[in-house]
Amino acid sequence: MRVLRDKVRAATAHSKTERPVPAVVADLNPVLRGWAAYFRNGNSGREFDAVDGYVHERLAIFASRKHRRRGRNWTTRSTYGWITRLGVCRLTGNVHRATAYASR
Repeated sequence: MRVLRDKVRAATAHSKTERPVPAVVADLNPVLRGWAAYFRNGNSGREFDAVDGYVHERLAIFASRKHRRRGRNWTTRSTYGWITRLGVCRLTGNVHRATAYASR
């Protein structure tokens, strides 16, 4: 998860505020989809929730900096509907549980 968080942090860095938010989302989506495809087998639901929350927070803070809004009150401006409208790939709900028995 550290590598994924580093990639999200690099994409939403303070130095990249000149880029539009949909362009940042377009760069993040392949990374999120690939990570979800690799780790979706097994017991990774909590980690997927944590990554979704982290991506939401980073994008909201990025948009706040871009539009020169101060403070940590990004939760009132950047709801989950906002994230959905941006088209961010959500990891929650992508877990495939393995069966406890072998198929015949």
